[in-house]
Amino acid sequence: MSFNVAIDGPAGAGKSTVAKRAAAARNLIYVDTGAMYRVMALYFLKKGVDLKDEAAVTEGCREIEIELRYENGVQQVYLNGENVSGQIRTEEVGAAASVTSAYQPVREKLTELQRKLAETEDVIMDGRDIGTCVLPGAQLKIYLTASSAVRARRRYRELEEKGIDCRLEEIEKEIAERDWRDMHREHAPLKQAEDAVLLDSSDMTLQQVVDTITGLIDRKRGTLE
Repeated sequence: MSFNVAIDGPAGAGKSTVAKRAAAARNLIYVDTGAMYRVMALYFLKKGVDLKDEAAVTEGCREIEIELRYENGVQQVYLNGENVSGQIRTEEVGAAASVTSAYQPVREKLTELQRKLAETEDVIMDGRDIGTCVLPGAQLKIYLTASSAVRARRRYRELEEKGIDCRLEEIEKEIAERDWRDMHREHAPLKQAEDAVLLDSSDMTLQQVVDTITGLIDRKRGTLE
């Protein structure tokens, strides 16, 4: 039986970064579900699909094939045969993914792929609804969060380091709006699973968060042996 770890939480909480490090430290396969949603959003943007037109988005889902490959231990995402890993991390794609991820056909398409991966592999998966919807039977669930101000400052520093012009106030506003959309969408809204461990990283270093999560993994695995 595979061992699954589900990490949920709001945008900018550091889910992907800590999940990658915890996966490497505990020999788990990291599944970046956010990248999958971004791939779909990238497709809609490239095709000029109206993101507010659910019928058009649903139609577009039929034309999308997503594949995950692990190359040199790093997850690469392919859209209809093209490696788009380097194209999906823009603010535009992230905002589009937040909109289109609310549509049921988008979620159903990706949930099926994510569950298939978790059935056969020991995985750590992060997203908005992993513990509540995608992997409700995950042996360990974590809800990772931080204050919106802290998340905005982290994102601001990331963009500055990349030489991208940005304003802290705008980033914090975007994060607040994204939180509201994620928590109030009709299908699979962001919320903490009842059996999830709450971890607030506002006053923690990255390494402290990783150490806490790997400790939780070790304890949970120990109880299952």
